[in-house]
Amino acid sequence: MDLNTVVEIRDARLPAPWRPGDAWLGGGTYLFSEPQPRLRRLVDLSRTGWTPVRAHPDGSLEIAATCTIAQLSRYGKGLTAQAAPLFEQCCRAFLASFKVWNMATVGGNLCNALPAGPMILLTAALDGECLLLAQDGVRRRVRVADFVTGAGRKDLGEGELLRSVTLPARALGCRTAFRQASLYGLGRSGVLVIGALDPVDHSMTLTITASTLRPVRLWFPLPPGAADLRAALRSAVADDEWFDDIHGLPAWRRHMTFRLAEEIRRELGRETR
Repeated sequence: MDLNTVVEIRDARLPAPWRPGDAWLGGGTYLFSEPQPRLRRLVDLSRTGWTPVRAHPDGSLEIAATCTIAQLSRYGKGLTAQAAPLFEQCCRAFLASFKVWNMATVGGNLCNALPAGPMILLTAALDGECLLLAQDGVRRRVRVADFVTGAGRKDLGEGELLRSVTLPARALGCRTAFRQASLYGLGRSGVLVIGALDPVDHSMTLTITASTLRPVRLWFPLPPGAADLRAALRSAVADDEWFDDIHGLPAWRRHMTFRLAEEIRRELGRETR
């Protein structure tokens, strides 16, 4: 779609004051998908040259906001970490063509903050931390699970930029289980759930998106029993926090979340009574 209110595209490598009507341009797959009447200028990140995925000496991975889904998929296929399968599983959770894969970015998926965002699920489940850069140069770090605060809402100030997301080595070493549900074979995700079992202390996390307005991440010191898991889910997600749109009613999303969470509990943990 043409954005006929935009009168200028600025290279992000050339500093300039932020002004009303500005927006960051990454892949643009969402930005150009519908009218953006408030926009006057786009600040283009495509030529920043940021390394898509960088492995640090401590074993952590830093994913640039400009990393495309296609680049993340290719990197994940060569990753030897225990949690490596999650990369491709979450990339495949997109309702998108190969053309979108080659343009859509990890940062864009997080900043859109849509409940069905699979990059939100991936990075929240692996205890990711966002690096945010303000216009005055101030840097701050926010956990992905806290960065997305609701459907379309995120902890991002005016002109603030999501630079990257870092996944810690310990999370990458977890054994994981992935579940997805949709009303249709090729439909948008209505429920996304990831479980992760820590090999060090045997604690378990369960992360939910798509069925809820925001990512929900539960931590258990040991794999819980079925009753404890259900109680934790009921406590973590209020009745009005189940998402409601054409891709699934709240009651269906809640039911499927509980069902898939139980499947993951059985897969990752031993049966307890």
